[in-house]
Amino acid sequence: MTGLKAYTGCRIFDGVKMHRDAALVTDGRGVDGVVPASAIPADCAITRLEGGMIVPGFVDLQVNGGGGALFNNDPSVDAIRTICDAHARFGTTALLPTLITDTAETTSKAINAGIEATKAGVPGFAGLHLEGPHLSVERKGAHDAALIRKMTDGDLAMLVEARKSIPNLMVTVAPESVSDEQISALARAGIVVSLGHSNSTLSEANTAVNAGARCATHLFNAMSPLTHRQPGMVGAVLIRGELYAGLIADGFHVNPVAISLALAAKTGPGKIFLVSDSMSTIGTDVTTFELGGRQIFREGGRLTLCDGTLAGADITLSDAIRYLLSHKIVKSEVALQMATSYPADCMGIGSSYGHLRPGSVASFVLLGDDFAVKRVWREGQSLD
Repeated sequence: MTGLKAYTGCRIFDGVKMHRDAALVTDGRGVDGVVPASAIPADCAITRLEGGMIVPGFVDLQVNGGGGALFNNDPSVDAIRTICDAHARFGTTALLPTLITDTAETTSKAINAGIEATKAGVPGFAGLHLEGPHLSVERKGAHDAALIRKMTDGDLAMLVEARKSIPNLMVTVAPESVSDEQISALARAGIVVSLGHSNSTLSEANTAVNAGARCATHLFNAMSPLTHRQPGMVGAVLIRGELYAGLIADGFHVNPVAISLALAAKTGPGKIFLVSDSMSTIGTDVTTFELGGRQIFREGGRLTLCDGTLAGADITLSDAIRYLLSHKIVKSEVALQMATSYPADCMGIGSSYGHLRPGSVASFVLLGDDFAVKRVWREGQSLD
C-alpha cells in the first residue's frame, strides 16, 4: 500500500470549481489531487461518503477567540490551541488568532505566543492578526481609545522582526496613525497591511494602498463610509483592485443589501472574503465575558458592550456561508470561495490552504446539502 486515501461518493469543490463523480486523493497530510472516480489509483484506501460535498477547510483571518479562550485575555500557546480546536469543529482548519488594541506588553506576549505556536506546529495555526493599536480613535468601535496610538519606529522594528519567526502576519492600521514609509516597510517585510478603524478620506486611503496596503478589515464597519461626494475608505476598498476585504456576514454588522452592492461593485483582482471576527463564545454557552476589563454581553446572536456597541461577532465561517445563501446574496460556489480560496489568496497562502490541489494541506470539510458541517479533516486527520 502507498498510504494514499481516496474520498468519493459526493461532490467535491476544490476552491475554484465543483467536481462531480470525482474523488479527493490524499497522501497523509497533503492533497495528491482531485481525479475522476473512474481513475482512483488501484492502491488507494477508499472512503465512500454518501452525498453532500467535500470543500477545502475554511480559512479565517480574523478570530479573536473560541472555546472559552480570548486571545487578548490570554495571549498564550494554550489559548491559540484552544481557539484553533474550537473553530475546527465548525470547519475552520486554518486561522489567524487576532489581538485587538492592547498594551505593548500584551502585544509582545501575543507575538511570542505566535512564535511558540509556530515552533510547536499547533494544528490550524496559520499566523497572527494584530488589529491595532495604530488606529483612529474616531472609528475605534469596541477598541479601547486609551490604548490607540501612532506607530513608532520601535513598533515597526518589532513587527518586522516578528514576521521572521511567524509564518504569516496581518496588521490592521489606520492611515492616520502610520506613515506611508511605515506601510511600505511592513509590506516589504512580507506583512499583509490591512486598512481599518479609520476615518480617512479617499485620497488618504489611496495613498496607503499605493504605499503597499493590500487588504481592508471588516468592510463598512469602523471605516469612513461611501457617500456621493466623499467616497471615503469604503470607496477606496471597492475601486482599488489591489485590495482584498474581510466582511462579517452575521445579520448585524452589514445589511444584506449593502453586501450585495459591495460584491457587485468590487473591482478585482482583489476579492471580498468572509471573516468571523468571533470572540470566546464559539463552542460555549456563556452569556457574558470580559474584554480589557469591560463586560461583553451575548444575546440573540449579538455581542455588545453595555452601551450597545458591537464587540466582535458570535458566528463561525460556516454560519456566515449559510447567511449569504439564505439571503440569496451569492451562488453557493462564490459563498464557499469567500470562506476558502479568497482569504487564502489574500494572505498569499493559497498553495497550502483554501484549495484542494496537489501540494495543498489535506484539510477539508464534508458539508451536507444544507451546507451544515458533517465531518472535518484537519491536516489529514479526521476530527470525528
